[in-house]
Amino acid sequence: MPTLAELISGFDHDFLVPTGWTQGRTAYGGLTAALSVHAARLTAGDPLPPLKSAQFLLSAPVVDRASITARRLREGRSATSVAIETVSGGQVAAHASLIFATPRTSTIEHDLVETPPVPGPDECPVFTEPSAMRPAFVDNFDIRKAGGTSPMSNDGPPLFRAWVRHRGAEGVDRATALIALADALPPATTAAFTEWAPVSTMSWSLHICTDDLPKPTDWMLLESSSTFTRDGCSHQAMRLWDSARRPIIQGSQTVALFA
Repeated sequence: MPTLAELISGFDHDFLVPTGWTQGRTAYGGLTAALSVHAARLTAGDPLPPLKSAQFLLSAPVVDRASITARRLREGRSATSVAIETVSGGQVAAHASLIFATPRTSTIEHDLVETPPVPGPDECPVFTEPSAMRPAFVDNFDIRKAGGTSPMSNDGPPLFRAWVRHRGAEGVDRATALIALADALPPATTAAFTEWAPVSTMSWSLHICTDDLPKPTDWMLLESSSTFTRDGCSHQAMRLWDSARRPIIQGSQTVALFA
């Protein structure tokens, strides 16, 4: 199974989906998103500034073979927007809209993100999920449960909280590695499941809070909380902190469920 570092170093715009990076029949959404960020970095022109905002539309399965194309939409004085399209099985399987921006001097600054009081990763047990729900891609991460509930536990609010870190991401661009890691937990709505059922992320929006990103090998605290589920769709809020408990990502997802 190739590591993330190996996938990035050998990246080709036309590629085979590695079986070790799948969830069900499709590629792990975090991998598709991370490869989109990497493809944006490879577009012609001046080096891109830090990644600030990303929206990912995951419209169809990324299976077997896929191709990624990226183009810069506009390059302003401080921000550049890039569109990335992933095609698989003859259809658009994913679309990404990324904003890369340099910092600007501002008199306005506040941080109202509350950090949950949790023990460190060495004090937390391994995060587990029922074998029927366990996708192949999770072997690429070390995941320790730091609070909340568990998949199919149905014993509390649908919230997962865990320390997460890469296995095999040394040398990868920090933003690319961060995106690959930030979707490592199962959808939080699965905490309310009483039996296994398919789930699929349809859209993912995120804001990166700092340009001083953690190293790909660092522990990070990831939280996913389902805030509303009805009619086969779930909304979840997502937050990620580094090991110093600084907010790194604020995000949200819309997840389809077939339960």
